Amino acid sequence: MTSTDVSGLTQLGQKTDLPASPDAAVLERVPTAHAGTPYVVRFTAPEFTSLCPMTGQPDFAHIVIDYIPGDWLVESKSLKLYLHSFRNHGAFHEDCTLDIGKRLVDLLAPQWLRIGAYWYPRGGIPIDVFWQTGTPPKGVWLPDQGVAPYRGRG
Repeated sequence: MTSTDVSGLTQLGQKTDLPASPDAAVLERVPTAHAGTPYVVRFTAPEFTSLCPMTGQPDFAHIVIDYIPGDWLVESKSLKLYLHSFRNHGAFHEDCTLDIGKRLVDLLAPQWLRIGAYWYPRGGIPIDVFWQTGTPPKGVWLPDQGVAPYRGRG
């Protein structure tokens, strides 16, 4: 049986305050114990919140992140804290979505990553934002993200 090396992590296993902003958030990674094996890791954040940069009103999204690890995995507590740091951050839907995806790519250098951000409607119009790094490797089981394309979404 293989295990993941968690040495050097600064947030796991202890009380950690919510970062003041996404830029202040510390994203951490651990080496994968299965380097070279293509598999998909999925994180789902159904209660993501940020602020509209124009009005200061809250925006809500259901975010799904899928990635195929290279040598690294994102440490899940640090990802949770990073995502929660958007709670008081003003940014457009597109900026939040792409900032999250690109920051994870910079941290992990995954074989492939995609992010789907399914934003709840404001003014009756949902804005869904999708980004991926390219074509996923062949032979990897990649399930649908499972979120209906409109937030009247059953």
